[in-house]
Amino acid sequence: MENKTLKKIDLIFADYTSSKYKVLEKVLEKTPDEIINEIIDSGLKGRGGAGFPTGLKWKFTKNEDNPVKYVICNADEGEPGTFKDREILERVFRKVLSGMATCGYAIGAKEGYIYLRGEYLYLVPELEKEIEYFDEFAKKLNLDFRIFLRMGSGAYICGEESALFESMEGKRGEPRNKPPYPTVSGYNQCPTVINNVETFATVQIICKIGSEEFKKLGTSDSRGSKLFSVSGDTPTPGIYELELGMPLTDFVDNYGDGDTKAVQVGGASGFCVPRKHLKDTIIGFEGIPTGGSMMIFNSSRSMYNVLHDYLEFFNEESCGQCTPCRVGCQQLLKGIESVKKGERKPQYLDELKKLASTMKIAAKCGLGQSVANPFNSIVDNFREEIIY
Repeated sequence: MENKTLKKIDLIFADYTSSKYKVLEKVLEKTPDEIINEIIDSGLKGRGGAGFPTGLKWKFTKNEDNPVKYVICNADEGEPGTFKDREILERVFRKVLSGMATCGYAIGAKEGYIYLRGEYLYLVPELEKEIEYFDEFAKKLNLDFRIFLRMGSGAYICGEESALFESMEGKRGEPRNKPPYPTVSGYNQCPTVINNVETFATVQIICKIGSEEFKKLGTSDSRGSKLFSVSGDTPTPGIYELELGMPLTDFVDNYGDGDTKAVQVGGASGFCVPRKHLKDTIIGFEGIPTGGSMMIFNSSRSMYNVLHDYLEFFNEESCGQCTPCRVGCQQLLKGIESVKKGERKPQYLDELKKLASTMKIAAKCGLGQSVANPFNSIVDNFREEIIY
């Protein structure tokens, strides 16, 4: 396994103000296939957490025999502990628009949509102003691609791609059955590329510096750099762009408070890594992938309370469509409460772990499937804090 030391990067927020959409202008001199092959060659994987190869997603969508295709930017940043997409939208929105336009040109789409988290309503005036500027620039380049804003309403489940499509179509935000996948049948049942805010911004960076330069960062499984939202028991909370492939112990040495006992990697739906495993845990797709949230806990924190908060969150945000998630989240919460009160024996935690693992297999979407990540990792490593 490749190993990188922590290295701070400055690509996402680098100031390209003077060039505005000049990178996009150069991109449009290439053919769609050349662009897609460049993105494939870069090794870029989705920055939302799932990590599907971006270039392949574009290629599959382009190859669909349907004249109507869409590009959608998932800006529904609802994962607890994640706040880096908001910063991208505020500071370098043009990079996101350039990435979307590059995708639209490459796959043959004429419309793109930004699905914006409901709590980010205050961003709309400035975003719309930049979209108007982009529209004028696109006309000068004879680029037949328009971008529109669509607002969410604060539902965590709508961060899931198919629930997002349902919401955009005016329906209840609930996940669809898969297959078909979005590259075949997405928004309005048409082939659709849906990528995260950071993914589109990174596309623009690759188009500027080239895939070979981009591949110098990270590892063979985790190319490039990534934005991390750092919060919790840290003297330096904030957003940092770091090279992928670093051991978690390097991260804690730089951002911890000297008393870190656990790091929640990937938000509420991610994994809780205890102090004893920091050194042998890699931040990347060969280790623990993350959408960007890094929550640091020190010895003053009760991991029972942390788990309890996560389960309350999942109970609140479950759409209720499938039984494994709807009932499972309730039973996990009630279960740890009963163990804590002494109403159930400690061995009951093993039964709850089996339930969480069943949810990982049987739940319909990523919400129910990911509950086992924090549940099992906290129970495995901090059982005594739940029992006593």
